[in-house]
Amino acid sequence: MRVCLFDIDGTLIQSGGAGMGALKEAMIQAFGIEPPVQQVPVHGRTDRAIAADLFTMYSIEQTDANWQRFRTAYLEALPRLLMERDGDVLPGIVSLLDLLRSQDDIRLGLLTGNTRAGAEIKLGHYGLSHYFSFGGFGDLHHDRDDVARAAFANARSLFGSAVDPDAVWVIGDTPADVRCGRAIGARVVAVATGQHTLEDLQPTNADHLIPNLADPATWRTIWGVGG
Repeated sequence: MRVCLFDIDGTLIQSGGAGMGALKEAMIQAFGIEPPVQQVPVHGRTDRAIAADLFTMYSIEQTDANWQRFRTAYLEALPRLLMERDGDVLPGIVSLLDLLRSQDDIRLGLLTGNTRAGAEIKLGHYGLSHYFSFGGFGDLHHDRDDVARAAFANARSLFGSAVDPDAVWVIGDTPADVRCGRAIGARVVAVATGQHTLEDLQPTNADHLIPNLADPATWRTIWGVGG
């Protein structure tokens, strides 16, 4: 059995900045602070780590209560901002997910820095949530490698300990996606559909480095499916 673990932002979708906007609104609503959120690195990171950086920047105590305040405000803002922003599913994604889901020996999951609820909101908005039944999320972990370990453990709990790391594929658009895939012994597809160019991703030594997931010929090269 093969397991494909997909990142969300920059890999499956572009949200038109809805996520960044929701981070800013969460700080305003939860703490009365309007931060320049662009000063905090977000690409390839977990929501928990991003929140921790914002808390440090504004001397907000790093407590579970403050995290929950932030998380609640973020999740309240996100659906509206997704409606307002000009986001979309990236080219080829729906066809690829349909094809992979039709394979008897492939299971689809998520490996994302989004919280579980945030991932559900984003994927639900773009009509992709039905493709994914498990994964690793950014609710608890600051380190994306730990999210990868959680996703792999989830896959083994669902499909059996016979799921081999070498049969796991991580698909993402940042160097962090490649690193976390390596942390679990997985193979990695790096796509230049987010903020990182092919040149940026070249040093990661991903198993496959491609401009996008729109070409069915690429799917055959990587997974042996498609045209």
